[in-house]
Formats: sequence, structure tokens, C-alpha cells
Amino acid sequence: MKSDLVDKAAEIVKDPLVLINLVSQRVRQLNSGRSPLIATRPSMGVADIALSEIIEGKIKLIPKENP
Repeated sequence: MKSDLVDKAAEIVKDPLVLINLVSQRVRQLNSGRSPLIATRPSMGVADIALSEIIEGKIKLIPKENP
């Protein structure tokens, strides 16, 4: 995982715990066969792909509605 990607994604998702959960969920999806939402390079790991998707606005956090 590249630290520059983490820094850029942290500017978008301010809460580090939320960022970790968001990346973890997307990594699970990618590992289970989901296609990346961005163009990838062979050198990119799944965490780098997930972070890049957040940075490029392909993945967004949707707040839960309170009942």
C-alpha cells in the first residue's frame, strides 16, 4: 500500500477508522471477484486499487439515515 495514496484518501474520508473500514470492505469485494472501477496497472495491489477508487470519486461514503 502506498502512503501517498493513503494521504490523498485521508483528505477525502476524514475519519481514519471509517477509511480503514471502507478500504477493507472494497478489498474484500475485489478479492471475491468484483471488477475494479478504475484502470489498473499490474503493480497495483488491491488496497492501492481501493484507495485509488476513493481518490477518483468512484467509491463514496453514504451516511446512514436515522430512523
